[in-house]
Amino acid sequence: MTQSIPLYQQIKQHILIRIESGEYPLHHQIPPEQELAGQFKVSRMTAHKAIRDLVQEGYLMRRAGLGTFVTEPKAESPLADINNIADEVRLRGHEYSNSVLVLEAIRANEEVALHMGMRLNARVFHSVIVHLENKLPIQVEERFVHPALVPGYLQCDFGQQTPNAYLVEHCPLSDLEHVVEARMAPVNIGDWLQLSPETPCLLVTRRTWSLHQLVSFARLWHPGDKYKLRSTLKLG
Repeated sequence: MTQSIPLYQQIKQHILIRIESGEYPLHHQIPPEQELAGQFKVSRMTAHKAIRDLVQEGYLMRRAGLGTFVTEPKAESPLADINNIADEVRLRGHEYSNSVLVLEAIRANEEVALHMGMRLNARVFHSVIVHLENKLPIQVEERFVHPALVPGYLQCDFGQQTPNAYLVEHCPLSDLEHVVEARMAPVNIGDWLQLSPETPCLLVTRRTWSLHQLVSFARLWHPGDKYKLRSTLKLG
């Protein structure tokens, strides 16, 4: 290997080449740090940095007491935009499906009324949908929608069209607000995402406006160990 490449990068490339070629398939256990350090004649700290980087980048996963294993790269969504989750899954070459758990009209409680800018007990549309990638849950979407702005929401077949796609079609986006938190999931969310009790979630709270009218408030729950959010910013 070219000596101008930092040693830890050489180890990263070595592992990545084997992942991409299939020599290290999904769930394969990679050699331990000590073995990699000996193979490349570097310190264990250098080997540790290479593996740590690949864990942070989503290629590897550490399991306490067992070792380090190849994992499926985390699903990724842009934070500064709204993409249709079905399109994201299909662009990764995977199968998208969903399960509609709730589709109803309810009365807004204090939290929903505050986020939606409504009166307490005002009528609001409510949906809960589990989005799946290759039949595995990757997001629970709980959404509240202003009925006067999207009157046909409850009649939509969300097995054929996601709420995001439906809202973009009927209420073109003019403003967007995102709040991201690391949270432990409530029991029902954890069950729907098939999470163990100790697995944290990424919770994205999203509000969207069309022509400066607030249309929708959503809570989007993602498994923290399988999902990441990305944001880019152009300066100058």
